[in-house]
Amino acid sequence: MPMHDWTRVDPNDYHDFHFAWIAAIRQALNTGRLPDGYFAMAEHTTPPYVPDVLTLTLPTPDGAPAVEDEPTNEHGGVATLAPPVTRVASTEHGKKRKPAGRRRVAVRHVRNRRLVAVIEIVSPSNKASKAEFADLRDKSVELLRAGVHVLLIDPFPPTPRDPKGLHDAVWRALTGKRFDPPADKPLTLAAYAAVGGNTFSAFVEPLAVGDRLADMPVFLTPQAHVAAPLEETYQSAWAGFPVPLRPLLG
Repeated sequence: MPMHDWTRVDPNDYHDFHFAWIAAIRQALNTGRLPDGYFAMAEHTTPPYVPDVLTLTLPTPDGAPAVEDEPTNEHGGVATLAPPVTRVASTEHGKKRKPAGRRRVAVRHVRNRRLVAVIEIVSPSNKASKAEFADLRDKSVELLRAGVHVLLIDPFPPTPRDPKGLHDAVWRALTGKRFDPPADKPLTLAAYAAVGGNTFSAFVEPLAVGDRLADMPVFLTPQAHVAAPLEETYQSAWAGFPVPLRPLLG
């Protein structure tokens, strides 16, 4: 199922699909994609966004201190250590940190409930105003600076807030480096790894309406990642999208 032009429908129509896509990604990750020790949840966040990174601990069965394990595949999925293959990949040192000024999939470690990764699907409201876009960009940057890996899925074209796309805006805020997307691929799939030492890696797949979606990495550690099946989950969400509304998308 190719990516549709979601600018052609009412935002509420898209929000219905957005909700279903988040649920489908959570389902896919929790049914064989994530290795032992990790789980995915759909969350609705309100400011501030980052304080739960190292809190909300769960007790261990023996009462011992919670220790985060490396990803294993005894019962769950396999975390890949090889670098992801995307059209664009880069690693940069971050800019000097400045003070920090929805609905998402959060991946957490089972022993201490530590927030490991966030998957965010962009909505029209995220780009509706300068303040809303700054919130999306800055939240992503703050998560990465806190050591939380991020996957951004942006099915909407650039706006005056992000004239070169979402990845360019995030990457410039994070590292000071610019990104020039292909003119014929205005949509964005971007996976980020917080490597440590104020260093970050980005794996980017520019996208256009009509393209199939590539699987994208969700990092669990700076080296290990699992693949988020974006095409599969997009199809799952589309299967339940109201039939009378589908002609609006072409």
